[in-house]
Amino acid sequence: MVFYFTCSDPKYLIYMGRDKYENEHLIQYGWPEDLWFHVDKMSSAHVYLRLPRGDGIDDVPEEIVHECAQLTKLNSIEGCKVNNVRVVYTMWSNLRKSGDMATGQVGFHKSSQVKSVVIEKRENEIVNRLNKSKVEKHNHPSDLAELRAERDKQELEEQKRQRREHFKSVDLERERERELKATERETIYGMQNVDEEAVAAAEAETLRKISESMATRDFAEDSGGGWNGDSDLVDDLFGDLVEKPAKKELLKKKGGAEASAAPAAKGVPL
Repeated sequence: MVFYFTCSDPKYLIYMGRDKYENEHLIQYGWPEDLWFHVDKMSSAHVYLRLPRGDGIDDVPEEIVHECAQLTKLNSIEGCKVNNVRVVYTMWSNLRKSGDMATGQVGFHKSSQVKSVVIEKRENEIVNRLNKSKVEKHNHPSDLAELRAERDKQELEEQKRQRREHFKSVDLERERERELKATERETIYGMQNVDEEAVAAAEAETLRKISESMATRDFAEDSGGGWNGDSDLVDDLFGDLVEKPAKKELLKKKGGAEASAAPAAKGVPL
């Protein structure tokens, strides 16, 4: 039979075994969230405090530790008769059980993880309240085994849910990154298209003006510098929009037109 007690803080559950045989079952089917109490160097009941999932020994308030230690002292044949009783406590996972130990006896994996508190004397207000709340449950070890199996099942389902949430968040983040990169590419390409259209329009306008200047001889004569004036005009009109090879090709065409017109000029009488 397992005895259950109502803790002053409802988020905790206090329970203990009836005898050393029951203690053996509690050792076997304890939970990782269980905090174990025992009177130091004396026989006593094994008192457990079940913590909320995710809490550890350092998360338990002092008054709750004191409450459990009072119950432990009360359920010690020797300890209940004396004052200044030391009660040790540690997490269930730190309990060590080997085959050569007596029934209900345990050791510790790491002594550094064991804490203690000294109970000066029994406080009737605390122990009376706890005893009034005592109920008995789970007569058979199979009941304890089922409770532990159910607890492990819930933990596994929670771990699966957390993994799904993690992968979902990762997928969403990757999708946002892909959308951002796609938006950046579209923006860059759109700017390039606009720039190319502007360059093409400027080049077309410049070529039109050069063609008009080539159609008249007055332009060359008024410039006073032969085709050097045209070269200056090309520089002014083209700016950074036309590459040098394109400009040279235009100047080459103008030079050919001037050469073809030269013989006719020589035949004009002075």
